[in-house]
Amino acid sequence: MIKNIKYKILLIIIILSGSSCNKWLELKPQDGIVREDFWKTKEQLQSAVVGCYSSLLSGALVQNLFIWGELRADMVSTTAFSTINEVDYKNAEILSTNSLTNWSLLYSTINLCNTVIEYGPEVIKSDNTLTQQQLDAYLGEARALRAMMYFYLLRIWGEVPLQLKSSSSDSKIEQLAKSTQTEVFNQIISDLDFAALNAPTTYSSSNPGMDKGRITKYTVYALQADAYLWMDKYEECIAACDKVINSNRFGLTDGSIASDWYSTLYERGNSTESIFEVQFDAQALNPWFGVLAQPTRRFESSIIVPDLFGYDLDPNKKDIRGDGGSYRISDAVIWKHVGTSTTNTVAENQSYRHWFVYRYADILLMKAEACAWSNKGQEALGLIDNIRARAQALPATAESPDPTDATAVSDYILRERSREFAFEGKRWYDLLRHAKRNNYAHLDLITDAISMVAPPDKQQSMISKFKDVRSHYLPIIITELQADKKLVQNPFYN
Repeated sequence: MIKNIKYKILLIIIILSGSSCNKWLELKPQDGIVREDFWKTKEQLQSAVVGCYSSLLSGALVQNLFIWGELRADMVSTTAFSTINEVDYKNAEILSTNSLTNWSLLYSTINLCNTVIEYGPEVIKSDNTLTQQQLDAYLGEARALRAMMYFYLLRIWGEVPLQLKSSSSDSKIEQLAKSTQTEVFNQIISDLDFAALNAPTTYSSSNPGMDKGRITKYTVYALQADAYLWMDKYEECIAACDKVINSNRFGLTDGSIASDWYSTLYERGNSTESIFEVQFDAQALNPWFGVLAQPTRRFESSIIVPDLFGYDLDPNKKDIRGDGGSYRISDAVIWKHVGTSTTNTVAENQSYRHWFVYRYADILLMKAEACAWSNKGQEALGLIDNIRARAQALPATAESPDPTDATAVSDYILRERSREFAFEGKRWYDLLRHAKRNNYAHLDLITDAISMVAPPDKQQSMISKFKDVRSHYLPIIITELQADKKLVQNPFYN
């Protein structure tokens, strides 16, 4: 990510302008940021692109990405210090007044991207030092980031408005109905196809953070693979994964020494395994110290040992992703985001660990899942073995499904993903993707997971709710329905 001070000053202006409005979708920046006197030079265009990335540094956004991806599933628990909205969300008592159903932070980033996409091409008319290739590269970044935001919206709300124009004045704020999942997916793929052609392969050979904190072609391929997998387009998913694998630019971080693996992958970040990370630093802290580290933490691990990572009588034999990797068994702290390679949690002023969006292990397991459903079960099992070998996974969690049984292989992958990506904001989407396949043939994946963590007095009501597949997507927050009369509430919540 670009650190130049003059850009940071412009970023503050851009971000404040993008978040200051309380109108529908919070899409209207303050007057001035998209006027003709701003969009004149390639430096201003570059600053606007960096502003898109900097919008991801909102602690509220990353915190929501964690909650949306984890809290409805079975690996994260609330605590006595959780908010009422968080407890209701966990207990499937979600109303359209719950602040966690607010999508405005995602749409704010989308609007920044839309602004670049709409006004960026004008710069080439006024600055003859900006080449078409440079312009297309910037547009590729913006379109890929827009696609990423819409992919979150697609998985969380199902059907959402497709806002593809920037809102720079009251006259441009549109009343929009929801688009179908297919329409949203098609827009995501269209954006990613453009980005795959135009996004850079690299930004800097000497600064890994530049390639890990900005969109490269490999980020685009990872997004394509994930989107195709969500829509059961397996051959397309495999092809996208192979573009990352065959680049020979990435690999699994060595796990032979657990502390070195943890320090390299999580504490320092931007390793050879990383594809895209949100780049927090000392000037832009992440939210995890207060949310996950303090005694008053609001979330903790609900992993039951040894169900997930296994157990061996020899204390020196353990899956490095378990105790001391993903969580701390003694007090259920979610260690991955706040722990160190020793026994301490980070200090508040050092809480700037990056947020993973994609890493190489994800590519291998997405390909494995696509292979399982493409009559390539043996190849899928080989990819799982690679992941497990790096993690020193215990024999107790190894499985030997029939390679020709797609469901059995896929279930094994789901369990391996829960070990590999614990608390990385992926668990709920993984459960939902596997459950909804083949017209919800495996709905029990969700109901069984919920039954394990539901409070006894709420277990039956929660299971009943989750059996209605319409409940798997969130309601639209009431303020959006009031502001946009074309919006219709998601059916389960009427």
